[in-house]
Amino acid sequence: MTQYKSNLIPVSLDNADPEQKEILEKAVAQVGFIPNMYKNMVNLPGLLDTYLAGYAAFREQGEFTTAEQEVVFLTISRDNECHYCVAAHSVLADAMSGVPTAVTDAIRSGNKVADVKLDALHDFTHHMLQNQGRPSQDAVTKFTDSGYSEKHILAIILAISVKTLSNYSNHIFDTEVDAMFQSRLWQK
Repeated sequence: MTQYKSNLIPVSLDNADPEQKEILEKAVAQVGFIPNMYKNMVNLPGLLDTYLAGYAAFREQGEFTTAEQEVVFLTISRDNECHYCVAAHSVLADAMSGVPTAVTDAIRSGNKVADVKLDALHDFTHHMLQNQGRPSQDAVTKFTDSGYSEKHILAIILAISVKTLSNYSNHIFDTEVDAMFQSRLWQK
């Protein structure tokens, strides 16, 4: 099967219509620049706007540490085989969120995470994806016994939703990884 690649042109502040420009300016305020992924997603303004709102809500309301947030995002992106988001979240994990490189590398390679609590989070996130949001009672018990709550399950659902938007968009655009994320390029 030949994979489809979108013919839509990346949108920047220079070629954006007023609605796109407003959303891109919101992105700059939120993350400090306009990632290549956003330039593609804003072709449908509601897609990027929904992504930005969900991403912020997960970060602000999910009750995970910044390291745990990156474990969730990285696990989802790896399971969805998104080369762009695996690279981006690896850099964020390494440089900003305090995730040990060994943890990031284990997730990227599909191996067990040495940190017990982060491994439980990684395993449960993977379980949610593999079971399409229908976790087993045993998986939930193992997850909550590791120090997480049922509210964390809802946060993982939010993260899966957000990453599905970005991962799938990156698939159809074959988004070029930004220079700042190049040090952690990834291919399955």
